[in-house]
Amino acid sequence: MADKVDVNAKWDACLDLTVRRFVYSSLAGAFGGLLLFRTPVTRWASVALGAGVGIGSAYTECSRIFDESPANLASLKSPTAPAHEGGQE
Repeated sequence: MADKVDVNAKWDACLDLTVRRFVYSSLAGAFGGLLLFRTPVTRWASVALGAGVGIGSAYTECSRIFDESPANLASLKSPTAPAHEGGQE
């Protein structure tokens, strides 16, 4: 029963975190759009960018809460080539 309560608490924390970050980032995007842009399209684009940043940061934090980190992009990159040893050619 304690595991179920723990999972419910994690979901509640993630839902709260996601809603707050979505709203705050959208408001920041709207405010920035009002200050920086003239056309409605670019203003809405700044709101969408802010919402995307908020949802992305909430996803990252929720994956940490559930102890399942997102795919590590560094492990997907090819290893760097060893440095060339020797003098100039």
